[in-house]
Amino acid sequence: MANITAKTSSNIFYKARCEAAKHNEQLSSREGAADIMSIDRGRLYRIESSIINPYPEEIRLMADLYNAPELENYYCREMCPLGTNIPKAEISNLDRISIMALASFRKLESTKEMLLDITEDGVIDEWEIPALKKILENLDELERVAQSLKIWVKKNL
Repeated sequence: MANITAKTSSNIFYKARCEAAKHNEQLSSREGAADIMSIDRGRLYRIESSIINPYPEEIRLMADLYNAPELENYYCREMCPLGTNIPKAEISNLDRISIMALASFRKLESTKEMLLDITEDGVIDEWEIPALKKILENLDELERVAQSLKIWVKKNL
């Protein structure tokens, strides 16, 4: 990958494409990556040179194509006009949110046990993947409930 400037080499999108090029040779050139994503090569250059910010749909394309979900997180934290990746919260009454919170808290004990079982040997085996997915599901639920409660409190203070 020739013609690398210091600005480009430190760019997260450029780094992700370079890493993905190890598994897909077409991504070793901007032209190849741009063709796959159906965006202009010059636009991809400007994104990778930090001249412009990508659109959210371009982030999704890159994250999927490069197998780099961290790009979405980076975009939401660093570039999104709202400034953060806020989980979808349910706007509801306090009693409903409290019940949802208690249900989520009840799942924390089993989540903790699953996590300990998975990490005990320091290796994630294939049979442990469903448990990891369940852990993520429980954490996502807890995050949504927490956001709902935060919104309710802010709205009702």
